[in-house]
Amino acid sequence: MAFELAASLGALALAAAALWFFLGKRTPSLPSPLMGEGQGEGVLSPLSPSPNPDLVLGSPDQIVAAAPIPSLETARLSVLGMTCASCVLAIDRTLRGVPGVTEANVNLAAEQASVSFDPRQVTPAEMISAIQQVGYDARIAGGLQESQEADERSRQRDLRLLMLKFGVGAPIAILLFIGSTGGLFRWDPGLLANHYLQFGLALPVQFWVGWQFLASAWKSARHRMADMNTLIAAGTLAAFSYSTVATFAEGALPESAAGKVYFDTAAIIITLILLGRLLEARAKARTSDAIRKLIGLQPQTATVIRDGVEAEVAISEVRIGDRLPVKPSEKIPVDGVVLSGSSAVDESMVTGESVPVDKGPGDRVIGATINTVGAFTMEATRVGEDGLLGQIALMVRDAQGSRASIQRLVDVVAGYFVPSVMLVAFATFAAWTLAPSDPELNRSIAAAVAVLIIACPCALGLATPTSIMVGTGKGTEFGVLVRNAETLETAHRVDTVIFDKTGTLTLGKPTLSHIRTAPGFTEARVLELVAAAEKLSEHPVARSITSAAAERGVVLSEPSDFEMEPGQGIQARIDGHPVAVGNSSLMTSLGVSIDNLLDDFESLAKAGNTPMYVAIDERPAAIIAVADTLKEDAAQAVGELKRMGIRTLMITGDNRYAAQAIADQVGIDEVMAEVLPQDKISRVAELQKEGNIVAMVGDGINDAPALAQANVGIAIGAGTDIAIEAADVTLMGDRLGGVVTAIKLSGATMRNIKQNLFFAFIYNTAGIPIAAGVLYPFFGLLLNPGIAALAMAASSLSVTLNALRLRRFNG
Repeated sequence: MAFELAASLGALALAAAALWFFLGKRTPSLPSPLMGEGQGEGVLSPLSPSPNPDLVLGSPDQIVAAAPIPSLETARLSVLGMTCASCVLAIDRTLRGVPGVTEANVNLAAEQASVSFDPRQVTPAEMISAIQQVGYDARIAGGLQESQEADERSRQRDLRLLMLKFGVGAPIAILLFIGSTGGLFRWDPGLLANHYLQFGLALPVQFWVGWQFLASAWKSARHRMADMNTLIAAGTLAAFSYSTVATFAEGALPESAAGKVYFDTAAIIITLILLGRLLEARAKARTSDAIRKLIGLQPQTATVIRDGVEAEVAISEVRIGDRLPVKPSEKIPVDGVVLSGSSAVDESMVTGESVPVDKGPGDRVIGATINTVGAFTMEATRVGEDGLLGQIALMVRDAQGSRASIQRLVDVVAGYFVPSVMLVAFATFAAWTLAPSDPELNRSIAAAVAVLIIACPCALGLATPTSIMVGTGKGTEFGVLVRNAETLETAHRVDTVIFDKTGTLTLGKPTLSHIRTAPGFTEARVLELVAAAEKLSEHPVARSITSAAAERGVVLSEPSDFEMEPGQGIQARIDGHPVAVGNSSLMTSLGVSIDNLLDDFESLAKAGNTPMYVAIDERPAAIIAVADTLKEDAAQAVGELKRMGIRTLMITGDNRYAAQAIADQVGIDEVMAEVLPQDKISRVAELQKEGNIVAMVGDGINDAPALAQANVGIAIGAGTDIAIEAADVTLMGDRLGGVVTAIKLSGATMRNIKQNLFFAFIYNTAGIPIAAGVLYPFFGLLLNPGIAALAMAASSLSVTLNALRLRRFNG
């Protein structure tokens, strides 16, 4: 009996041999808390502040590690062959174990790894070699379009191979199943029940159709690692090995096991898992539709003027400084500036605004937007991935490849999951074999194999990244660009939204509304001096005053001794006259009494204007006021946030009367007025200390620190590049409805992730005990290994399809 039991245990040789690999298994390596969670794992993300403020996003060769060591670089690798959470962990541990690698972020759904490394110690080629040694393949991801094309070719090649293997494996598995039924089918000639024939049929399925599982399991085992392939290889090899012994050395087995083989089980498991991978690969390809659509928007050719001759060239050959003629109804080839001519450009694909925007000399145009009726010549200023469209696509790719902090839980579980399953399978086999009543070797093997197969953690690895990929892609369709997975994870928890006023709630294009003069001053003289003083300022209020003067034909003198007082106003000398324009603090510092102007100031402010005091020759001269126009959807967006139970505030450097008037029009709950730019960040921090999850919405340079401080910074895309770089979310248009969309999208994505994790865990939590035979004593139910394989494939497919439901999100 001892010999027979030893021979039986040999059928599970791979499972038993693998156990020792895990007895000394290290604790899974986790992302360092010093690097933060979900922030590109310590790597500067595309919208992080960059040394060049003219860049909205950083191209791959401009991305540097955000570590104190200036020599660190980042490599992006395409990783092939990953199938589950354990694969991700194995590659993550391998990369982190390479000397010189400081951080690694591996994403299963995107099939990529972002690695921060010291080039003095390691090269990307050595990292690729380390990945290959543990059973996977990798390559350096090229430019965005090149990478997408290479990934698509690889995906199509893998799909063709999967289809071929499934096409071979499925008919054989069916024949083996028929042979195992013992003449159940009337037309079965009985030949298929021959064990030698079954061995011959099963051999190519086990060692060609299923070779990828065996090869990957062996390479992982050599490095004391394990993944889904280990479980599949152990299960199918156990069934195949036992059946081979039963066929060629039947006397080595107990009498109760005689005459029973599991060739059909091994073949069916391999074939069903391949089918699951085939369906999963097709579904997973749809999660990256957003990037393909963005790349597809770009024209393939462009007309350039070189040496006075027009020539059509590939879009990749356009260089900065090239002059390009653009005809009516053509797509604008690249980002640039209009040199001559005029037209109206449909920028709806970027801003969401359906009305074409007038363009003339000096105006910026965006690549892939559509010229409508006119013709113009432009100069290329940004080409390739540096253009706005390329930068958006890069941001989407990086967001899709980032990891949410909830993924850390999955990493921990995956680190212990596979070795635990191996132990459970071995214990199941031993328990059934040594059962005091009704011991049967066949049942022992079936139960152990079922445990190994149903426990494969494919769904666990796909649960989070597939939802992140679909969610970020869907946001792009609504003009909501999310920087990373952590932002998508945080936004739905926001309970307080702070809006900047000018350029955010309002159009940011104020116009001169009133000039109320003090005795001894005329309206024309005040406008002439104030406009000249504001001539050197770039503030929107200053531009509104100089524009009004230009419309009235006022000739402006050149200012001298110009000084800007942050948060107070400006001073200058015009034709020998000292002129000051600003708030009461500026007037007080200059010793100018404004008592006789207070009533006019307050009445104009309460009416929603932004009034300013004017002092000329150190005397109170006038109140000059400008008015801004609210954005059409401002009140609607604020109302929707309030219906969602979110507290709304407005922060502005404007006076409290004008600020309150705007707040009343849109329904803002609270107003923080007359706040200096440097104080905005402290106001955000105060709200956070009170326990609030704060989103800050702004567009100006002075908003950038507050955007960075907020839990979620939301930049208006029509605003400055610096504000966009500091933000976590960028709204490509000028509409505030994107704030609501971002929060709702975050909620929908997190619900989807939790559903996926539920599906992934419930299959394993319920499936493993059933496979082990816990229901057998009560109902006589023992899970067939083939059904276990079908359930495992269904779990992965259900997670992927559930993630694709996010494509129906409509804001």
